[in-house]
Amino acid sequence: MKKLIIAAAIGAATVMSGCATQTAVIQPNAQSVATYSKSQSFFISGLGQEQTVNAAEVCGGAANVAKIQTIQQPVDIALGVVSFGIYTPRTAKVYCR
Repeated sequence: MKKLIIAAAIGAATVMSGCATQTAVIQPNAQSVATYSKSQSFFISGLGQEQTVNAAEVCGGAANVAKIQTIQQPVDIALGVVSFGIYTPRTAKVYCR
């Protein structure tokens, strides 16, 4: 019975620890250091939720935006695993020219 519980916990942690990155490259020659980086809170993988970052405001105009990205960093994944997928943060990054 103990082995079954451990196997189920490992399986659940594996399923809930999936990661994905979305990147939109606006200007191909972007700098490699993010101008803006902030963790955003989501619950249950963000179902029916959204967060907004105004990249033009961060970079001082739409012409200065080079790249935007959302990523699950290791700490985001760890928080998701510890909370069994209830709290699933993501990090938003904006790269300026």
